Amino acid sequence: MRFGAATVSPNDTEAIMKWHGNSLAELGAEIGNGHLDPVDLTEAFVDAAESHEFGERIYARLTKDRALAEAEAARKRARSGHRLGLLDGVPISWKDLFDTAGVATEAGSELLKDRVPTADAEVLRNATSAGLVCLGKTHMSELAFSGLGYNPVTETTPCVNDHGAVAGGSSSGAAGSVAFGLAPAAIGSDTGGSVRVPAAWNDLVGLKTTSGRLSLKGVVPLCARFDTVGPLTHTVEDSCLLMAVMEGSKPADLRGASLKGVRFASLRTSVRHQLSHAIMSSYQSACERFQAAGAEIVAIEFPRLEEALALAPIVYPTEAYATWRDVIDANPDLMFGEILTRFRSGVDVTAVEYIKAWQTLKEIRAEWHAAVAGFDAVLCPTTPTLPANLERLMEHGDYYKEANLRALTNTRVGNMLGLCALTLPTGVPSCGITLMGRPFREEALLRVGKAAEEALG
Repeated sequence: MRFGAATVSPNDTEAIMKWHGNSLAELGAEIGNGHLDPVDLTEAFVDAAESHEFGERIYARLTKDRALAEAEAARKRARSGHRLGLLDGVPISWKDLFDTAGVATEAGSELLKDRVPTADAEVLRNATSAGLVCLGKTHMSELAFSGLGYNPVTETTPCVNDHGAVAGGSSSGAAGSVAFGLAPAAIGSDTGGSVRVPAAWNDLVGLKTTSGRLSLKGVVPLCARFDTVGPLTHTVEDSCLLMAVMEGSKPADLRGASLKGVRFASLRTSVRHQLSHAIMSSYQSACERFQAAGAEIVAIEFPRLEEALALAPIVYPTEAYATWRDVIDANPDLMFGEILTRFRSGVDVTAVEYIKAWQTLKEIRAEWHAAVAGFDAVLCPTTPTLPANLERLMEHGDYYKEANLRALTNTRVGNMLGLCALTLPTGVPSCGITLMGRPFREEALLRVGKAAEEALG
């Protein structure tokens, strides 16, 4: 018997084979109608993670005891007719920067080795209150400060489409857990593209929420002004459900979503520069399918975008180093050199430069909102490049720097402009298309995303 790419025992439940690859919503419905047992489901995912050839490169640690206890509680609720909701009893993975009570949360860094929180992160607590099962903690770029997912300090998760390439970061293990069939969905974080890059490179749906939409309490920070929480899933519906669960709100109604009458802006400027052939071709094909489904697409330029992106080297490392300076400077030798250099690039930024950068960025954000006010979403390729080769990253520092900057070129638009954003697989391996929406308008973006997902097939 096969589960994803891993061999599982013939004694494992047949249910996991039957329902493997189904969405969270489908799994939850099958638990509700008695066709799927939460304990069997959880055990199968745990077994698969333990036996998978990449299991240790995906999971930093499994929370097996917690998962089985939560699944048993969900089983009892299901049998008594007192389920907490649609997703009660469905297991998911969590990036290793979400605090888990009594279980190490190390954010991919030796600086935080053996750090054991006493309480769950608020979003995890909300998910648990809705009955979701915590499978374990997934590997990530060190302290979340890379878009590649390469981490020589802990482990590096491979890309599902090319095992010799990285999965994308910083939510690398989160993407790997879903793409390799070791979790039906995952929760990651996105500061500059850390949900969307790995989602795109592993053919998943990835939602970047607006900064401030979901709680960061109990989430190891990188840059609090940019940090966001977001799911990596197989479907837009699942991302919608998980966002609502983590927020403790009602999910958006996606029924009847259509692209008829939808107006997209196709962003040009830097996001269209130096695209790989596969990514350009997949993007054009996706746009054609949107148009065939009834959408209007208008090409737009936004000249000040380059100016906004040029502010990233000022605002990101300055805040990141201010947050981590004391911890880093106490033990710099414990860090991956390239990540250490990124943090310390904020040392020489003056207060005047930092404040001026934020003043300028706020001006540009206001101009952006005016420029795209007549559109339902703005389109661009999620990444300009395909997954970076791991061996080259290990051997060449210049390649690492170039690959990291290129990977984040397009996703960082959404972060710098304070938007919500959704990446969808196009059907071409490791090629995603991004829809960017207005701040705090995730529900509207998800409805458009649902219709776009259907158009993409």
